[in-house]
Amino acid sequence: MKLKFYGGVGTATGANMVLECSGKKIMVDCGLLQGLRKDEDKNFEDFAYDPKTIDFLLVTHAHMDHIGKIPKLVRDGFRGKIFSTLETKELALPMLQDELKVMRMRHKDKVLFDENDLENTLSLWEGRRYAEKVELFEDCSFNMINAGHILGSAIIVLSPPSPLLPQEGGPNKKIRIAFTGDLGNSPSPLLPDTEIPKDIDYLVMESVYGDRNHESREERRGKLKQAILDGIKRGGTMVIPTFSIERTQVILYELNNMIEDGEIPQIPVFLDSPLALKVTNIYKKYADDFKDSVREEIKKGDEIFDFPGLQIVDRSIDSKNLEKTESGAKIILAGSGMSEGGRVVSHEAHYLPDPKATIILVGYQSIGSLGRKIEDGRPTLTLPEGEGKKEIKVRAKIEVIKGYSSHKDSEHLLEFVEKTAENNSPLTPLLLQERGTRQETRKLKKVFCIMGEPKSSLFLCQRIRDYLDIEAVYPEVGKEYELF
Repeated sequence: MKLKFYGGVGTATGANMVLECSGKKIMVDCGLLQGLRKDEDKNFEDFAYDPKTIDFLLVTHAHMDHIGKIPKLVRDGFRGKIFSTLETKELALPMLQDELKVMRMRHKDKVLFDENDLENTLSLWEGRRYAEKVELFEDCSFNMINAGHILGSAIIVLSPPSPLLPQEGGPNKKIRIAFTGDLGNSPSPLLPDTEIPKDIDYLVMESVYGDRNHESREERRGKLKQAILDGIKRGGTMVIPTFSIERTQVILYELNNMIEDGEIPQIPVFLDSPLALKVTNIYKKYADDFKDSVREEIKKGDEIFDFPGLQIVDRSIDSKNLEKTESGAKIILAGSGMSEGGRVVSHEAHYLPDPKATIILVGYQSIGSLGRKIEDGRPTLTLPEGEGKKEIKVRAKIEVIKGYSSHKDSEHLLEFVEKTAENNSPLTPLLLQERGTRQETRKLKKVFCIMGEPKSSLFLCQRIRDYLDIEAVYPEVGKEYELF
């Protein structure tokens, strides 16, 4: 049984790994590299393996760094089955359609995939429910539990054919591998807490914030409220770059409560993202996935993503005219969350030089992204404008609120590993009898820390080894790891 990492190592994006067992190849995620332009260009390169040889693709969630290269995989020959939650499959369509549009604008001379590839991709894709056992082939199955990261996000628990000999526990002790995808920053304003996988031998986990901690929920909400109140006092525009999935919905929910409870005055709020609007409608469709308290609000008649002053911006011409609207304070929510494209870039080009304006960053900004440069406090920035480039001075106030990340921070990643290691059942009575022992549980053998910048992943590895005495590995790209 061999596990190989082709992406998500040495970077927080580009998730892609393959487990080989019993002559079958099971892939988990196939995402875009994001951030530096040289990394983005790598997305167009050939895969390091033959896509025709992949039998199954399991998808953890619908963020682009986990699904963005799936249509390319199909274009290059993959014809196996794709599995995810029902919610992830539904979110994938608008996300991939938007990616196709963006790629065509940014790379006019290259083709990552086309509409036909996207159609073929969806024809291979099956949505399943949480906790449903799915048989891949003989003696190999998986199920999904809630990762609490975004709508439909899943921890995939895979039970492949065991390589153990019968006297070592064979059929009584199948190997179980958990692939976390991204883990939610519980408690989330909207979603239930991350579930803990049970009876795990190997854990492949994200480490985006492996070396950093977030503010508490109360602190992050207080920071957002104060940033808005300060922006209103200055009479300027507040631009919030938001990811279309989860971050937009969380911020809308927070604004809804603040305005309806009178914590902030009613001002114009513009949702300037057609993709975020499509995603929000899917969130509404799957409202049963929300945490109990939010579902109770909805039952009482609260439209949690709508409030007085909210205006939807559909047309690009209306987006360009937003700067001409009310001269007083207003809020603009627009994508992308790392300011790498989309409508938010034109708003930043207009408002970053404005000392009355505020840019409120509420998500992870990858190395090399425009959002990261804004976060780092660079006094001047070069922004794309049309076919040329424009250098501007940054005079706007920059607010950074880490707590709205939908990723677990360092302390809670460590806690997740600890709980996973403890969440085990005794071995079967037959095996216990053979071993002449009263009680024994499986042991978490190894943790692979991926999907983080090197310093974050390495820091988390060291903490797992030091605090939990569990082997933790920062894997290498293309290196083969044997599981047994």
